[in-house]
Amino acid sequence: MIILKDLTIEKAHESLLRGEFTCRELAEAYLKVITEKNPELNAYLEIYDDVLFQADEAQKKFKDGKASKLTGIPVAIKDNILFEGHIASAGSKILENYKAVYDATVIKDLKKAGVVFLGRTNMDEFAMGSSTQASAYGVTKNPYDLSRVPGGSSGGSAAAVAGDMALVALGTETCGSVREPAAFCNLVGLKPTYGAVSRQGIIAMGNSLDQVSPFGKNVADAEIIFNTLSRYDKEDSTSVPDELRKVNLKQSNSPKIGVPWHLFEKGVDQVVMENFKQSMDKLKNSGYEIVDIKLPFSKYSLAAYYINMPAEVSTNLSRFDGIRYGFSKDGDNLMDVYKKSRGKGFGIEARRRILLGTYVLSHGYYDAYYNKAVLVREKIKGEILSAFEKVDLIATPTAPMPAFKIGEKLDDPVAMYLCDIFSAPANLSGVPSIALPSGFTIDNLPLSIQFMAPHFREDLLFEIGKKFEKIRGN
Repeated sequence: MIILKDLTIEKAHESLLRGEFTCRELAEAYLKVITEKNPELNAYLEIYDDVLFQADEAQKKFKDGKASKLTGIPVAIKDNILFEGHIASAGSKILENYKAVYDATVIKDLKKAGVVFLGRTNMDEFAMGSSTQASAYGVTKNPYDLSRVPGGSSGGSAAAVAGDMALVALGTETCGSVREPAAFCNLVGLKPTYGAVSRQGIIAMGNSLDQVSPFGKNVADAEIIFNTLSRYDKEDSTSVPDELRKVNLKQSNSPKIGVPWHLFEKGVDQVVMENFKQSMDKLKNSGYEIVDIKLPFSKYSLAAYYINMPAEVSTNLSRFDGIRYGFSKDGDNLMDVYKKSRGKGFGIEARRRILLGTYVLSHGYYDAYYNKAVLVREKIKGEILSAFEKVDLIATPTAPMPAFKIGEKLDDPVAMYLCDIFSAPANLSGVPSIALPSGFTIDNLPLSIQFMAPHFREDLLFEIGKKFEKIRGN
């Protein structure tokens, strides 16, 4: 019997090498759990019909001595990542029957590694949300408490891994869309440096912010996925060339962690704050120096993000017009087709952000809102990069509260947006960030802390992550 709860990429690979189980048997174990749990969790929107065929093909690589660490590893992918021949709806009715005509670069890379793709996972429509309640295909539930959200927008991928319905999964990050679900579901979630992983074949929300990101049960899982996907892709105009990825790998003898305590003055649950303080104390006792830092512009991160992001949404989603592809509604004339198709095809949150973005880009408001938000974004980026001249890492809680109740914040979009308060600085500045499990509430709800590092210093995040796992006794 395969015990999925304790399985990691390393353990699964070793067992496959030793012949303790086959790729088919591993895939069957996950399919069994999916059959049992998914009707209630709603993590998957589709299970691929060739899973066992993929597993048999992966097994051949072991027989031929060509298997990588990822060969035969069952993976779930978010519904906005193109997988040739399969639906990629981005959680929206407007793309409910759209089949991808090519593979995203990250899918190509994982295919080469020999993974087994289990299926596509639920998400907030076009990645717009922090709870996976804004999907056109129903709410995803948190495996730790079925009355609570798994976070968003990559909540389906997080629930799949946390519910033992996938070993690892891919999500996407625009503002905490992997780190927050990781926090709510007791997982490791990595937001790579912007441009480190190809965006080719990802249904865009915000081009200057989106990044493919992995979920894993431990830091090593996230590291393996990242190392497989991190490369220059000439097909992606936002991909960073190899020569610009070179960084100074020198580390301080006494690593310093910067903590912007002033950002925690209000809006953070007491249980989250206490857990964060305890986590910092553990790191201090392990030899890290904890330094108070000031990030005065970062308090405007959410405001800047919720102007920059909707502006990009308004532009990106204009292509979904009911004419070229996706959902279409007949009308009396072209404008009527646009209105009916977009009105019925987009959900409430998508329409809200399209309208907000259109407003801030409109004549008379472009300078007053959008241009100012762009300038603030540059200030935030500048102060974070300056902070890294004094410290090696920056630490904050991952989310200001544990997983909240389903339906709790639906009538208050501002309260929902506040979930991103600690996520936004990393996305706006393009630096990498990792969410790490840090304990549980008395109600057994997961808690999490996050670290940011300089551009292309994911190695520092993996190092601190593995040390923190040891400190916690994982």
